[in-house]
Amino acid sequence: FIPMSVSTLLLNRQKNRQLLALATPMILSNITIPLLGLVDTAVIGHLGHAYYLGGVALGSTIITLMIWLLGFLRMSTTGLVAQAFGANDTSTQQQLLIQGCSLALTLGFVGVMLQSPLLNLALSLSDASEQVMLYCRQYVSIRIWSLPFALTNLVLLGWLLGRQKPKAAMWQLIIANSVNIILDIVFVMVFKWNVQGAALASVIADICAFSVALVMVKRQLIDMGGLKLSQVIAHLSWRGYARLLTLNRDIFIRSLCLQAAFSFMTFYGAGLGDNIIAANAVLLNLLMLISYALDGIAYYAEAEVGRAFGQKNPTLLHDSVVLAFCWSAIVAGLFSLLFWLAGPWIIQLLTNIEAVQDTANNYLIWLIFMPILAFGCYLFDGVYIGAAQGQTMRNSMIIATFAVYFPSWYLLQDWGNHSLWAAMSIFMLCRSVTLGWHYYYKLRYQLVSV
Repeated sequence: FIPMSVSTLLLNRQKNRQLLALATPMILSNITIPLLGLVDTAVIGHLGHAYYLGGVALGSTIITLMIWLLGFLRMSTTGLVAQAFGANDTSTQQQLLIQGCSLALTLGFVGVMLQSPLLNLALSLSDASEQVMLYCRQYVSIRIWSLPFALTNLVLLGWLLGRQKPKAAMWQLIIANSVNIILDIVFVMVFKWNVQGAALASVIADICAFSVALVMVKRQLIDMGGLKLSQVIAHLSWRGYARLLTLNRDIFIRSLCLQAAFSFMTFYGAGLGDNIIAANAVLLNLLMLISYALDGIAYYAEAEVGRAFGQKNPTLLHDSVVLAFCWSAIVAGLFSLLFWLAGPWIIQLLTNIEAVQDTANNYLIWLIFMPILAFGCYLFDGVYIGAAQGQTMRNSMIIATFAVYFPSWYLLQDWGNHSLWAAMSIFMLCRSVTLGWHYYYKLRYQLVSV
């Protein structure tokens, strides 16, 4: 076990090229995801009233909450497939694809059938105005129909990433999100369908993403020797779901805690006024820009850490994590610089409502420091997904949410909306520190003794 030093890794062309080859396609494609949210915000934000933007923000949060709570479909698939890929186990890779897709479709159809009680439950947690709730209902009632496609896309994307096919995943996301952006503009600005138009654009884009991903996965299966119907039936055996469901359980609890924090910020912010919820929507979309860009590097960590565990290679584990950490820190610093220098201008691009602009600028300082505080949690999430150690991710998130986020907000609640952003900043830092501590003192030694 002879790991490289930090300086040696940063100067190693082969290692850096490998990171860029895996991370760059995912960074480019991931940026289209918050870009889609930014276009939604910009298009709806120019309709003249804050309650349009508030309705889309609240409705999008509810749909995103459902998808992200089930984000374990992508994460568990990537981690387990990466390990099977590292061990050159074709059968297990196919099994994980079939089982993941069957689970995603089942959960998607359940979500569609339960849409009314789920929406009522979500809205009961918010003190938003009647206008915001009205447009929220309009948005969700259309957008919910893409849920089975969106969840299956998570599995297909995770499977491609686990097999280290980031370019295939990149084109799937870029094509789908480009369709969404174009339809957003056409449906809302040209056809004047307003909130319903934004929702319909997202539904069509999810179906498009599913179609593109299906073609790419089919090509991979052909390269692997094909997949017969008898194999599909065999892979659907309940005995094979145990490891997948166990990992999914831990990541689900982790995602539930994460969404509790973000959803509380949106729902509590809604009670502070339409301008507050609209301004938070603008800033949270910019925060998503940070997260998806840093997740591109985390995907490299997922793939390489999974491969390291599949090959039982401690040197590969250490070198991959250290290199990804350094690059994440660099990218985070650049984002902080961007928001410091151009934050007000970016906000102005997203909405022409002066009251929302002024409100967002009041809280911009939190966004400037957020990348530095948060980059570690994005990176180490990728590390532990690749290691398929959902229990550690779960425990870290429980601590950050219930021992840090909510107590911090409670102690600072007299600060109003500043208390939400302060709690979120401390929450992100706690996730970075707890996962980083566990890696440094425990995970990096696991493969040494194997």
